[in-house]
Amino acid sequence: MLHLKNAKVYTMSDAHVIDHCDILIENGKIKEVGRSLHSKDAEIIDVSGKIIIPGIVDAHSHVGTFNVITNDQNANDLTGPNSSQLDIYYGIDPDSKSFKDCCRDGITTSIIAPGSGNAICGLVLAMKSAGKSYDQRIVKRPCALKAAMGVNPKGVYGPRDQLPVSRLGISQLFIDYFENVKEYMKKKEEAKGDPEKMPPYNEGYEHGQWVLERKIPLKVHAYQHDMMSLLRWKEEYGFDLTLDHAFGASDFYDEIAASGADVIWGPLSGPLFGGEGCKVDPECVIELDKRGVTCAIMTDGPVLHPYLIITQAGEVVRHGGDVESVLKMITLNPAKIARADDRIGSIEAGKDADLVVFDKTPALDTDAKVEMTMIDGEIVYQSK
Repeated sequence: MLHLKNAKVYTMSDAHVIDHCDILIENGKIKEVGRSLHSKDAEIIDVSGKIIIPGIVDAHSHVGTFNVITNDQNANDLTGPNSSQLDIYYGIDPDSKSFKDCCRDGITTSIIAPGSGNAICGLVLAMKSAGKSYDQRIVKRPCALKAAMGVNPKGVYGPRDQLPVSRLGISQLFIDYFENVKEYMKKKEEAKGDPEKMPPYNEGYEHGQWVLERKIPLKVHAYQHDMMSLLRWKEEYGFDLTLDHAFGASDFYDEIAASGADVIWGPLSGPLFGGEGCKVDPECVIELDKRGVTCAIMTDGPVLHPYLIITQAGEVVRHGGDVESVLKMITLNPAKIARADDRIGSIEAGKDADLVVFDKTPALDTDAKVEMTMIDGEIVYQSK
């Protein structure tokens, strides 16, 4: 058993922020949280004067799918604009250096998605940055079906003079895909389990069925007015939706709030996306949060280094965001969006013991540094 003693703890739970707080950890889980806890035969770690938050959850990442040294990639299979049958599980290198960087910078779980080269991209999973084995590091699989609007699919297939050359083409791909999934589901229902009447098995349509049945959300790379197209399809087909990147969301507060979609904002690297990323509006998550939208912040790693998730959270605070609310955007909120908040995202009894110890308050103090990262109760990084 471990006993972390006397820190200021941002629980991200109903307990909010607890000063002079202890955390008891046993068998990789949080056993108890509160002041002046007693433990027998526990290893005591004095964290007096330190800040503890839940392990950071990066809401949109590609770590482990891009080799940051050789530039080899396993995130995009650019042989056709609909790769809904694919699963990012098979493209991740669990030994990638990127995961060590995540541990150093407090990211304990990454929501890892296929890249955005195709319009329909494949399944997404939630994975810890360290652990005993690849499969034991998986928190949730799948946790979304990835899709993409705008510049990326256009940029891949436009030069080939192949659909989609335009936004019109991307929109038609989305509509055709979900209409085909609906027809597939209808034929399966009409077959009533008779193998002779069942439609030919289609892995991509099976993944789309999970979306239409709301078992997983559609996670879409989108900017500016593309988001309005997605909200229309969300209403028409009834799926759950996350708007990823979401630059320009500040133009559509009312529409997004009314839709029930979640927003995953970032990263602060608009020029990488040309004109579509020209409106970089970190303040949008403040207003959307006030309107009840579940908002998260992402790195798009390895587009941004892991430590920049705190920099981005700090930018939202600089624009007027409440510190606790903003810290939720990199802990509890992305866990909720990934439907993994039963295990991660907050510091509560029964949750995984994923914790980050800072010397100062992250997102508020610009020079706050990670002193320790724990995953499942194991120290995976400690500063010298």
